[in-house]
Amino acid sequence: MYAPDATFDEMRAGDGAVRPAYRDYLNWYEDQESRFLMGKHRDAEIAFRRTGITFNVYGEDEAEERLIPFDMVPRIITAAEWRRLTRGIEQRVSALNAFIHDLYHRQEIVRAGRIPQRVLRDNAAWLPNMVGFTPPGGVYTHVVGIDLVRTGPDEFYVLEDNARTPSGVSYMLQNRETMMAMFPELFTRIPVCPVSDYPRRLAKSLAACAPSGTSGRPTVAVLTPGIYNSAYYEHAFLADQMGAELVEGSDLRVTDGRVAMRTTRGYEPVDVLYRRVDDEYLDPLTFNPDSILGVPGIMDVYRAGRITIANAPGTGVADDKAIYSFMPEIVEFYTGEKPLLPNVETWRCADRESLAYVLDNLADLVVKEVHGSGGYGMLIGPAASRRELARFRRKLEARPENYIAQPTLSLSTCPIFSRSGLAPRHVDLRPFVLVSPDGIEIVPGGLTRVAMRKGSLVVNSSQGGGTKDTWVLKD
Repeated sequence: MYAPDATFDEMRAGDGAVRPAYRDYLNWYEDQESRFLMGKHRDAEIAFRRTGITFNVYGEDEAEERLIPFDMVPRIITAAEWRRLTRGIEQRVSALNAFIHDLYHRQEIVRAGRIPQRVLRDNAAWLPNMVGFTPPGGVYTHVVGIDLVRTGPDEFYVLEDNARTPSGVSYMLQNRETMMAMFPELFTRIPVCPVSDYPRRLAKSLAACAPSGTSGRPTVAVLTPGIYNSAYYEHAFLADQMGAELVEGSDLRVTDGRVAMRTTRGYEPVDVLYRRVDDEYLDPLTFNPDSILGVPGIMDVYRAGRITIANAPGTGVADDKAIYSFMPEIVEFYTGEKPLLPNVETWRCADRESLAYVLDNLADLVVKEVHGSGGYGMLIGPAASRRELARFRRKLEARPENYIAQPTLSLSTCPIFSRSGLAPRHVDLRPFVLVSPDGIEIVPGGLTRVAMRKGSLVVNSSQGGGTKDTWVLKD
């Protein structure tokens, strides 16, 4: 029997009543035989293995390639809920782009005393090479992933901003394709917004950011570090779906003041490079001289305005979790409005009073590295042992500026399919946002990540989490 815990359950209310978003789906589900559902569950796993949708897990004795668990019960969001999220996301992404532009120009927000200079000074993602330069079209964050969590009927919070190279959109698309192949009848009886046009939207949005003076249809290419990168599947998938070339650094060179890619017809200029290579490895003449992943001289071409790099170098400054803690001030400073989507309460351990509070309440908090990602280097206090708490306490006391802390949120739950039937598991959501001079587009859906283990709050794929299809209902 489906038994929600004390957290907000997105399918059932506290009295057991089915919420409107799930009513049609649950009516269909309860009409299905368990043998049929178990068969479909196995079919989905086989399909994902055949497609090669895997994730490389780093930091273990061996770099292991795992299948990302896929759950076939959709996460369902009503049209009204999505409209509210869309307004908040648009506001936040607009503020992020304005903030990054300001940081590399007059730094008005620092002059106004809204954020301290040290937050910028201590930010490893800050690139002096970008000072005074404005990318083509004025866009820094061409593709953004905003991580959201829900704690109540009308309570959504932003957990993290991914402004550098957000990943996961290929899983969103593959999840939908798998669901439509397995349960076509569901999509005829339930009005779900499509997500399959994301690659077309991405190609159009990137092309709109081409440098001024581009003649004809802009040439777009996807730069990948190569087959050993954890997200290589996504790089190849998106290039194929967009009709763009997938290139590595060795396929590119600077010639006649342009970045050109090797083709069967010789080298041809590239107008927009959707890079999935970190800043440090992008140009060995500017950054890491040992890098073989990037293109020597590409930054000179970029600053000359003869290529668009998406996302712009230096946008990682906005991924910093110390910057995240100032986002309410950032949104208000650049939009003149209060944030529509609030932050999670955050303590900056660089502040002496905040550090004292965090150390006193370590067992109740989640502590994260300022520059960390993927669920690595974090502490979940309520789930930690005494030894883990003691070890993290020493880390905090040694380098407090390297950490922020947040309360342990009671993430909402959605049903997953298990051998015993539907079971609640904690989830988050990463909608994908496209930014161009033509405006902001948000795909009606996103990547729902789910903690497959009962009671777990960690949804990251690298930490054992899975994914599920996200349905946004039409009106």
